[in-house]
Amino acid sequence: MIGKIKKFNFESLIILNTFALIITSYFLNNFIFIGIYILFFFISIFTTKNGLKIIKKFNLLQNIRDEGPANHFKKSDTPTMGGIFMIIPFLLLLLIITINLGSLKLFLLLLTIFGFFITGFLDDYLSIKKKENTGLTTKEKFTLQSVISIIFILLAYEKNLISPFITVSDSWGINMNIFILPVSFLVLVGISNSVNLTDGLDGLAAGCSGIVFYGLGTEILLKEQQELFVFSILCFAMSGICLGFLKYNSFPAKIFMGDTGSLSIGAILGSIALLTNSIFTLSIFSGIFIIESLSVIIQVGFFKITKKFFHKGKRIFLMAPLHHHFELKGVKEQKIVENFWKINILLVILGIVLKINL
Repeated sequence: MIGKIKKFNFESLIILNTFALIITSYFLNNFIFIGIYILFFFISIFTTKNGLKIIKKFNLLQNIRDEGPANHFKKSDTPTMGGIFMIIPFLLLLLIITINLGSLKLFLLLLTIFGFFITGFLDDYLSIKKKENTGLTTKEKFTLQSVISIIFILLAYEKNLISPFITVSDSWGINMNIFILPVSFLVLVGISNSVNLTDGLDGLAAGCSGIVFYGLGTEILLKEQQELFVFSILCFAMSGICLGFLKYNSFPAKIFMGDTGSLSIGAILGSIALLTNSIFTLSIFSGIFIIESLSVIIQVGFFKITKKFFHKGKRIFLMAPLHHHFELKGVKEQKIVENFWKINILLVILGIVLKINL
């Protein structure tokens, strides 16, 4: 039966995403967005292809964790830290725009993403140097993320760049008052770590990120606020970058993005959502990332609780994050990734429909 179903591979995803952007550009009568997307799609292919040679030259290879699925050991020694060649083109674009517009919002965005980029880079580099799957400890990584996020949130809040009013629709929303500060922290650190946890199968995080960036860019355009259009451009550029990277990251992956890529991608999504008041719709678009993260929280929490009461920890999933559970159930890696992409597409459609109709 499966053999009769046409595969929804990375070429299908790229075609669908490009078609959706063409339609978006047509209805808005502005084709700069599809132009930016295509430009950075090819820039990403070029930087990843040439970056792959650099990574192989310096022997920057992936270490697989011992407690992971057994079939992942064949991925050992796959080039990693590919996020360098995703995030640097984006940072250069953001730097050029920031210099030209002189925007405090964009300057804060640039510093925040650069901070997460360095954090991910250190984690990847130390992992390779120690020849272990873990570079920075969990505490060290969380501390760095927290410091960067708190600086961003406090400065943005002080300058009224983050609204305490979370918009659900044009007609209503939720006034969080001072509680917008912990909510913002949860969004920024949470989505960054969620993308990181999702990056466990070939093409999963890159494909879902490309889809989410398209959704977020479109949702920002629907606000019809001229001063926010630049953030749509940034989102569509990142959508192109993620899908360009996917050419080399889809199964079987020739390169991994590493924490350098995944932590930065999550930071870009979270910080843009905060600066454009798109938290509600991002929570829908990022459903895959959130579910993956929740599966880990539930698994760890349930294990600790049952160990305390029954002296033996029990598990809800065969393994967390959730994609590993399906792997151990016998579902092929490509099929898991394809189905998660499809679900993410439906979530983006749902978020945009809600935005238009609420």
